[in-house]
Amino acid sequence: MMEALFVSIGGFFGAISRYALSKYIQNRNKTDFPLGTLIVNLIGAFLLGLLMGMKVNGHLYSLFGIGFMGAFTTFSTFKLEAYQLKSSKKHKHFFSYVTCSYLFGIILTFCGILLGKLV
Repeated sequence: MMEALFVSIGGFFGAISRYALSKYIQNRNKTDFPLGTLIVNLIGAFLLGLLMGMKVNGHLYSLFGIGFMGAFTTFSTFKLEAYQLKSSKKHKHFFSYVTCSYLFGIILTFCGILLGKLV
């Protein structure tokens, strides 16, 4: 029961943080490219890697790893925005978005793990 509480609290703050940061970035960069979601997801990939590298577990992992990061990052929005770019025939944006999301997401996760092991 305690784990569910920690996941819920983390999820609440993660979702609000994602929404606020993504909207802020997107509003400051008037473009069809979903920069807000990309940056949020890349930050989340790095931070989750950092938690893993630091071997965070138990209640802290439930709060930050599962709850906060689970709600902060958004795979479903990424997929929807990729679909919208493709169906709008914005092929350059589509390929850039998908490539940057996967490639830099994996790289930043590894960087986070490596940094976390040093801390």
